[in-house]
Amino acid sequence: MRMVWTFLFALVSSVAFAASPEDDYIAARDKAIAAIAALNNVNTAIETIDAQNEKALADLQQRLSGIIGPLAVKDFPATGTINIESLSDSDIGYGMLDGLRYTKGDDGPTLVATTRGLLERWLQAKAAETDESFKLPASIDEALKLDAFYTQAINSDAAFEGTLDFPLKTPQGADIAFARLGGWTQDVGPIYEQDVIVTLVKGKSVMITAAPAAPAVPKIAACDAVWAAADAAAQKFQEAYQASDLKDEKAFESSNAAWDKGDSDYRACMGQHLPGDPAFPALLAQAQALADQMAGK
Repeated sequence: MRMVWTFLFALVSSVAFAASPEDDYIAARDKAIAAIAALNNVNTAIETIDAQNEKALADLQQRLSGIIGPLAVKDFPATGTINIESLSDSDIGYGMLDGLRYTKGDDGPTLVATTRGLLERWLQAKAAETDESFKLPASIDEALKLDAFYTQAINSDAAFEGTLDFPLKTPQGADIAFARLGGWTQDVGPIYEQDVIVTLVKGKSVMITAAPAAPAVPKIAACDAVWAAADAAAQKFQEAYQASDLKDEKAFESSNAAWDKGDSDYRACMGQHLPGDPAFPALLAQAQALADQMAGK
């Protein structure tokens, strides 16, 4: 009898502590990252590293497909490709959100799907970052309010700059529905081509859709004037810096400070004035439609 109970205890314990598919995915991802880092450390030929990277990404994509399952969102394909672009920490696209990306074309809407568990793990890792520029809160609700979340999670070659948040109605059955208007940029100043980004958390599922704003975000004269004044001030400091043979560091710092403040003031102006613009109801309707679409309405 003692042997029977010992066997049953061992069986229950093995089931209780069995690795989940998400655990297996994270272990495989981290193992692949370590293997590529080792290749980089011994100056392995880039062709070899690229081949290893592609092979590992294909394996991780297959694992994610099993975890996430087929996508069932209108106007998007059922199968996607891995959202992470590289497993080498020296490459652009490293450290992106673990999930699958779905799109019908380069210029159309994109959707990144993951699970609540994978998103929470990703945010916990970001919360533990020692580099403040990569640090994010561990809470999903708090992270969604930060431009840095979208920059790190779903894009690899530009930063996201938010204009405003939309007052969404959470679709029935969803836990979280959050929408932000903003654009991708590598510089400061107005962004005239912007996206509506909507995140929906429903049970264990998380989906983030980015679609070009329709209609296009209008120019607002008062806000353009704010940026023009800041740019003019910054240009004067730049002229002084150039005239000093690049020695006047104070002028250089002042020019950057003027641009940064002008950028912040411009976006604040847009956030204040855009809700009163005739284009706003259509933009809000687009955001709500995306949320409802992901919720299956």
